Amino acid sequence: MLMTKAQRSIPFVYKLIAGLLVFVGMFFIAMVSGAANIATKDVWLALTSHAANDNILIIREIRLPREIACIFVGAALSVSGAIMQGMTRNPLADPGLLGLTAGANAALAITLALFPSVNYFGITIACFIGAAVGALLVFGIGALKKGGFSPLRIVLAGSAVSAFLFAIAEGIGLYFKISKDVSMWTAGGAVGTTWEQLHIMIPVISIGILISLLLSRQLTILSLSEEVAVGLGQNTIQIKTILFIVMILLAGASVALVGNMAFIGLMVPHIVRAMVGTNYQFIIPMSAVIGAVFMLLADTLGRTISAPYEAPVAALIAIMGLPFFLFIVRKGGKTFL
Repeated sequence: MLMTKAQRSIPFVYKLIAGLLVFVGMFFIAMVSGAANIATKDVWLALTSHAANDNILIIREIRLPREIACIFVGAALSVSGAIMQGMTRNPLADPGLLGLTAGANAALAITLALFPSVNYFGITIACFIGAAVGALLVFGIGALKKGGFSPLRIVLAGSAVSAFLFAIAEGIGLYFKISKDVSMWTAGGAVGTTWEQLHIMIPVISIGILISLLLSRQLTILSLSEEVAVGLGQNTIQIKTILFIVMILLAGASVALVGNMAFIGLMVPHIVRAMVGTNYQFIIPMSAVIGAVFMLLADTLGRTISAPYEAPVAALIAIMGLPFFLFIVRKGGKTFL
């Protein structure tokens, strides 16, 4: 569980600065790329002045909120995945694989069917509740048998529960004739994100990431062994409860904002551990940065590879994520360690 010599040779602060520089570069690439030909000068003016022209309006009202959504969703899903992997000591854990996003999706469909005039805040609350129900179902099934919470049993339970909840969402969509509305919410992408939505979601995601940073030391100890954590005086039940709530907040907010995005929470923490080791005081902040970069990259590819049409971002991420998942399974969860 210790860092390799190569990982120790570069101080973490330098790695974080490098990650932030990559993030800034990817953000500007995302802002200038797309169907509309946007110059770097227009991006700079949109961000730093009150100037107005067609390109600047496109940036401020369409592209900027979209990319900000990608930043926060990428960070939220990556941090949520890192917390889940550390807390369960399961290298295959991911919000999209263990019922959280499926639960939020089902709750969203139920809310749209029963309360068609609900506002965005109500949909957000429903997604939080759905994420909690989905996760509780998965972990409840995993704990039914003595010695539960094994990686294989949790993944199987997550697959079964996710399929069941997605079926519920589809069935509700067909019965109440709202399939199109549900699909628009859950297709997976930041297109159409508004400033109003961001005003609700940014504080929620920021608070979740901040709490995870404050508990990162306890999470590191918990990821080693439950017995070690108890021996060091940790209140493991309290810490797990808080981290569980943080995962629900991060996953629920992500689904409410951009829909279903599987595999980000699986891939990014593994990549980050190759860079910074297994200390969650380093993994959490770096996961937030790399997750934001990854989501910006996926969104930019979705907007450019078949411009002026858009490729589904969730499909692009799945194309990368599924081979990564299978590779981790083959290596027994120790892909980079």
